[in-house]
Amino acid sequence: MIVKKISIVVTAFFSMSMFAQDVAKTEVEIKPVVKISYLDSVKNTFKRDEMATRVDSLWMNELVSLDIYDDLTKDIQTINTDVTVDEELPTELLKQRLQAMNEKSPFDIEYNQGLENIIKSFLKNRKKSFSRLMALSEYYFPIFEDAFARQNVPLEIKYLAVVESALNPKAVSKMGATGLWQFMYGTGKQYALKIDSYVDERSDPLKATAAASEYMSKMFNIFGDWELVLASYNSGPGNVTKAIRRSGGKTKYWDIRNHLPKETQGYVPAFLATMYLFEYHKEHGINPQRAVVKNFETDTVQIKNQMSFKQIADLLDMPQSQIQLLNPSYKLNVVPFYQNEAHYLRLPKDKIATFVSNEDKIYDYVAYQSQNKTMSAQLALKVTPKAKAKLDKIIEPTDTDVKWYKVQKGDNLGTIAAKYNVTIPELKKWNNLKSNAVALGRNLKLKTDYDPVTKSFKELKSTIAVEKKSEEAIASADDKDKNNVHPQEYVVAAGDNLGSIAKKFGTTIAELKELNSLTSNNIGLGKTLVVAKAVPEIIEENVTTAIASNSSIDSFKKKATSTKNLGEDYYVKKGDSLYSISKKYPGVTISDIKKWNNIKDGDIKPGMKLKING
Repeated sequence: MIVKKISIVVTAFFSMSMFAQDVAKTEVEIKPVVKISYLDSVKNTFKRDEMATRVDSLWMNELVSLDIYDDLTKDIQTINTDVTVDEELPTELLKQRLQAMNEKSPFDIEYNQGLENIIKSFLKNRKKSFSRLMALSEYYFPIFEDAFARQNVPLEIKYLAVVESALNPKAVSKMGATGLWQFMYGTGKQYALKIDSYVDERSDPLKATAAASEYMSKMFNIFGDWELVLASYNSGPGNVTKAIRRSGGKTKYWDIRNHLPKETQGYVPAFLATMYLFEYHKEHGINPQRAVVKNFETDTVQIKNQMSFKQIADLLDMPQSQIQLLNPSYKLNVVPFYQNEAHYLRLPKDKIATFVSNEDKIYDYVAYQSQNKTMSAQLALKVTPKAKAKLDKIIEPTDTDVKWYKVQKGDNLGTIAAKYNVTIPELKKWNNLKSNAVALGRNLKLKTDYDPVTKSFKELKSTIAVEKKSEEAIASADDKDKNNVHPQEYVVAAGDNLGSIAKKFGTTIAELKELNSLTSNNIGLGKTLVVAKAVPEIIEENVTTAIASNSSIDSFKKKATSTKNLGEDYYVKKGDSLYSISKKYPGVTISDIKKWNNIKDGDIKPGMKLKING
């Protein structure tokens, strides 16, 4: 009988175990309801138009890459036309090709040893650069040709932009010349190009090209020779006039070349060499990278309220680098709104369609963000002097605000600047860089709280931010380094999607897609994603409550959920910090724990018993 009872008990025990496993299994398979952000909820209502092609992200990176500009500028300034270059190109064949170019061009293209040396130098050292430049030319050359045709300027002058800026609208010379056509400030103003704190139209491809076309036309009326027009564009008409006088009144470029400034002596030959490489690239095995989006696949829309590139990128699910490519004249990555002045945003046609179809929702979202910033600023006034003192200490631009980025293969200052929403001059300033070249494996300094719009460190305006930053500053340095220095990664688990991951880490779907170069919302199980810095759920869930009620830090903390009770002892576990422990108890601060346990600094050890007084 006893054996029978034992058997029944054992059977019941195993039955309960199996039942528990089934329940656990069922619970694991239940997918939690994913809350989406206001941004994603707005985007979910958008009408879509998918008729245009996507932009090749690798090609987009060429916008913010200045390495070609640096290399070509250095070549033109230092190249010695008298040095023979060992490169396979028979002189007689070159003469025939130059003659063919001369017959269909208003330029006086004739063979000389100096031109041959430059062409061979480009072929030997710059083949890869020209392959990339030819991809960019598919976007910019139609703009140039249209403007030149209106002013009866030779279309071949489009190659001059390659020599001037390597087709980079953000290029800035050591003397301050800016844009595709490298206008100085005074010249830009002379040709009615707008330059202010927000806008620099020297970087606007359309307006700057129109100004360059007007300049070329005026100089031709003076000199009557297109080579001399190019020389005057580089060194100024005064230097060309002096060279003509010193040569005894000769009016051909090749006759006065030795009397021109040294840089100008290599300028026109570099232009002709560039024209040759573009015309005969196939014969030399230069395979152009293809530009997916060309100029005629874009359109503009007039902006009715100020908005940032970040807001546009988030709303339209597109990388900021693409917006920068199409709108290079906006200096601060912001489309401004002035009274009585029109500002336009250029986008791919499919994005224009989405923008126009959902304009009201887009402006509502921008207004919502502006309103939240205003409310947060008002809320910051309620911060206690003690908390304010901690905050002021935190937001000083010290080493605690620095993030480090290790340069990887394929990186350049432009791509890194675009990734972290800063500018190339800022990166150079922070790292004492004299040029745009950056070595593989070098650690670059980044200001984590730097605001590129205001050119200052961001103030933490809400009580939530004050609480979070103040306590993190006192927390262990190891925890802070772990969060700030290294990009955070997340392995996709069963049931995950971009929406749930974005919510978990306090970011957006658009940012996740840009960080991981995703072209769709599909993600594979087990894939490692780079995510934004994690935001504690307790803060994220109570943002709206704190702002709406204008609660102070203390009242906000009391609303936080907790799994611990006051008045009990707590034994420190591995990985604990005073900050993480204080979050387990409602209304408890780091200062409270230190006071109750006579802790002078933040050092605690695993196994240590802490008193948590009620």
